[in-house]
Amino acid sequence: MSSSKLHSSIFHPTLRKLQCQDVAIEAHNLMYPVFLVDDDDAVQHIPSMPGVARYGITTLLAHLAPLVTKGLQSILLFGVVDKLPKDATGSGADCATNPVIRALPQLRSAFPDLLIACDVCLCPYTDHGHCGILTLDGVIDNEPSIKRIAEIALAYAKAGAHIVAPSDMMDNRIYAIKQMLRSANLDNRCSVLSYSVKFASGFYGPFRDAAKSAPAFGDRKCYQLPPGSKGIAKRAAKRDVEEGADMLMVKPGMAYLDIVKQVKDEYPELPLFIYQVSGEYSMLLNAGKIGAFDLKTVLWEVLVGMRRAGADCIISYFTPLVLDWLKE
Repeated sequence: MSSSKLHSSIFHPTLRKLQCQDVAIEAHNLMYPVFLVDDDDAVQHIPSMPGVARYGITTLLAHLAPLVTKGLQSILLFGVVDKLPKDATGSGADCATNPVIRALPQLRSAFPDLLIACDVCLCPYTDHGHCGILTLDGVIDNEPSIKRIAEIALAYAKAGAHIVAPSDMMDNRIYAIKQMLRSANLDNRCSVLSYSVKFASGFYGPFRDAAKSAPAFGDRKCYQLPPGSKGIAKRAAKRDVEEGADMLMVKPGMAYLDIVKQVKDEYPELPLFIYQVSGEYSMLLNAGKIGAFDLKTVLWEVLVGMRRAGADCIISYFTPLVLDWLKE
């Protein structure tokens, strides 16, 4: 009966706007991904993503303030740790000193109207860099993995997250998270945005530098989706809808617009997010810098194409730039 629960989809004004579909690009159609480190005063620039940095909570508050004034309506938080030790179960993901846990109350207080989503995954916090808990022979152990993911999601919800966004791609983690939120009476105050259709992509390279989350061995092809498959993408979205996801996501963006349309055609009633990932950002930005094309013209064309394919919200590192354009 998870799909019959509606309150978690409409408790916030920005969530209500995302229930209305068209092809315009307005501030509520953009979500800004930000990297949060455990050094509160840090600004760590990312060489592979010019213009993007990791922030501590103090510097993040200062960075976001003018953007909120310009109309920023939602962010997606990624925790990145240097001081906290990493271990096999990602215990730093939900400890009291985790930067996301500490930042959420301050963000809620400073920006009461801002919709705050938190990425939920183990990879930035595990010593092996994989997105779940491993067996002794190095294979994903799904049941303890989804239990751990649900615990982290609950901790973020308790700390103030409006949305928890599991990116791990473990089987049945949406149901586990929903059950955990329901047991804490938070299921109508915290939405679940599922990275339902997340492909094993080469476009993630700069992000893994930014989040310090590259796997120590092997790859993630056993749990992220093969790029050539429409069928398993359809199965992944169906699984998460049946388990009660409030919103769905396709990741990456430009190379998968046919999948965006497929998911939206199948589930028009659910808000659909698309992630314009780090490699797409760097590719477009650098092409504009060398004069291959006019960045504003091409980026706008890409964003409109994403909306036309069916995306209701675009997660983009270009969000601050686009907010300036919208003001113009």
